[in-house]
Amino acid sequence: MAMSGAVDLAVLKERAEAQRLAESRPASSSPTGGDAGAGDGAAVFDVTEVDFEEQIVQRSLRQLVVVDLWAAWAEPSSQLSPILAKLAQESGGRWVLARVDVDRSPRIAQAFGAQSVPMVIALVAGQPVAAFNGAQPEEQIRGWLDDIFAKAGHLLPEVEGAEPAPEPEADPRMVAAEELMNSGDIDGALDAYRAIAALEPDNVEAASVVRNLEFVSRAQSHDPAVVTNAEPGDVDAQLAAADVLLLGQRPEAAFDRIIDVIKVTRDEERGRARARLLELFELFDPAEPFVVSARRKLATALY
Repeated sequence: MAMSGAVDLAVLKERAEAQRLAESRPASSSPTGGDAGAGDGAAVFDVTEVDFEEQIVQRSLRQLVVVDLWAAWAEPSSQLSPILAKLAQESGGRWVLARVDVDRSPRIAQAFGAQSVPMVIALVAGQPVAAFNGAQPEEQIRGWLDDIFAKAGHLLPEVEGAEPAPEPEADPRMVAAEELMNSGDIDGALDAYRAIAALEPDNVEAASVVRNLEFVSRAQSHDPAVVTNAEPGDVDAQLAAADVLLLGQRPEAAFDRIIDVIKVTRDEERGRARARLLELFELFDPAEPFVVSARRKLATALY
């Protein structure tokens, strides 16, 4: 889902204006190494609070900007940052990588609501459109970038000199599974996608569709009346009610229903409710405001 509205960028712009003439950008010790310059031709560059507005927000009006929030003490950063830099340099100008040392620029991390590092955020037209946390394999990141261009690429101008990305060939298995889903054969589609995911554990699209179809199949099996009829102490009924609420596009209410169960249960029942909540979180972008809020409520309920 889109992240628009989840990030407060204004405070960074104000801070940058106040410091721009007084400060120069510090040298980088980024795990990717290389030149820290942020010229228009650079595929990878370092950014601080001073030049955040210019190099990230303004630049995203004409080019996809991927922000890498990293820290020297975070081991996953040393794994992820070189992969991102390699992909940016290979992109032919389609997108650029802006590296942010969160220890030197904590306000940027705060603005993006970062709970841990590394965190990677993609900006288009001045707004975050997607994000992920933690180190990810190269192929998964490629798929993430392809998805961004597919959904938001029309908002970006053509980059002069950039080579157009080749159209990927459609996987006939995925096409067949999608046709089953579109025809209303949810069980058949689910079996097809599960088979693909079992053969290809790194197939992010297939795994994502499996999660969504499993949820839809389960949620549709519940009586919608369970939302009002579920007894407070009936864990199964409360989890079913959460499914129905989420299927009805009410994620906050669904998450709150399960968190309330976690507050009043112990041991196996609490663990079951927590596992279901984490499962539902996987259906959304982790940077969605209602997911971030629910994670905080979960932490409070548990501890």
